[in-house]
Amino acid sequence: LHLVAASGARGRSVSELSAQLQVGRPVVYRLLATLAEHDLVRRFADGHIRLGLGILPLAAATHAGLRHVAIPILRQLADATGATAHFTLADGDEAIAVAVEEPTWTDFHVGYRVGSRHPLDRGAAGKAIVDARLGKPRLARDRVVETQGELQEGARGLAVAVVGVEGLEASVGVVSLGGLHTDRAKADVLAAARTLEAALS
Repeated sequence: LHLVAASGARGRSVSELSAQLQVGRPVVYRLLATLAEHDLVRRFADGHIRLGLGILPLAAATHAGLRHVAIPILRQLADATGATAHFTLADGDEAIAVAVEEPTWTDFHVGYRVGSRHPLDRGAAGKAIVDARLGKPRLARDRVVETQGELQEGARGLAVAVVGVEGLEASVGVVSLGGLHTDRAKADVLAAARTLEAALS
């Protein structure tokens, strides 16, 4: 599944999978037959194997599980900073907010919708993920990315990459339109990212 997923829209041939897995083609056919029964992969007219629609419910369940873990951490972060807190995943070249919590005690705060998408190279959440993606996870782990007005005029964002969780490209951050005590907020965001890493590891 990892090999097929990594191939994107092109897919992979049985020969390619056989070579990459270092097993015979009959073994690959048996594996693919089992995966196809659950619609996790499909063989298309060009002979290439691509992910099947059976992956979608699994992805949705994964997001739900991640949200369950992230929400209490985000709630604490939002109330500590007085800013809207978010947990963001990479989806190709886009960032998608999978969990959002707003502070309970402020009069005004940024409304940020679960499912919101934006390019990875814009906004603190995406840029933090790019830092880790560029092969610098140790540096990204301790670096708070700060942006101003990149996704919404006047909005200030802080985010830190979540690293050390196999297969996960993510960040934790806050966004605010008002005054944000930057040094304290940076420390809170870093602490939230470390707590989330420990909870997901």
